[in-house]
Amino acid sequence: MVEIECAGEKLQLLRDKAVFWPATRTLILADLHLGKPAAFRKAGIAVPEMTTDADLQRLRLLLRTTESHRLIILGDLFHSLDGLQPVMLDQVRAWREDLPDLQIILVLGNHDRKAAPPPLEWNFEVVDETWNSGPFLFSHVPMEVENAYVLAGHLHPAIFLRDGYGPSIRAACFCFGKRRAILPAFWKLYRHEQYRSRKR
Repeated sequence: MVEIECAGEKLQLLRDKAVFWPATRTLILADLHLGKPAAFRKAGIAVPEMTTDADLQRLRLLLRTTESHRLIILGDLFHSLDGLQPVMLDQVRAWREDLPDLQIILVLGNHDRKAAPPPLEWNFEVVDETWNSGPFLFSHVPMEVENAYVLAGHLHPAIFLRDGYGPSIRAACFCFGKRRAILPAFWKLYRHEQYRSRKR
């Protein structure tokens, strides 16, 4: 965990690719892309179904460790219509039932608009483009506005570490600027894509 000051507030940048806002007991993350494994498999790419459950377990642990009362998702809860399979929906439903008192705010992302809204019984507060709290404006697409600091997702920022001889390592990162920040995608790669071979 790294603690920074942003727009007059203390934020904790967590290694699991989320931000915790202690003053409001709020966990903030972007780009879960639930259902992405199923969509990949339909396209002929081998991805194990366990990735969705693993991401939900990571999220449950973060919420309990930080004792968060509120979760803000900066878009792309779902990946695509192809990913909205019964197994995944049942996993999320069980996860939500385990956290009935958690307030969840979803700022819709481009993938959400092509997929579907979350089922009503999941009790998500869905907002179309932006949502404000304190000095922050929460958005899926990075932007700059007056009188607010923007927290966004969408671009999946990352750095590549390479030594010039072998495979490179792709590492997700946070990108903070003067007026906006871009969070890494919460969805985790559990495959060889974490290590991409590069030609010299």
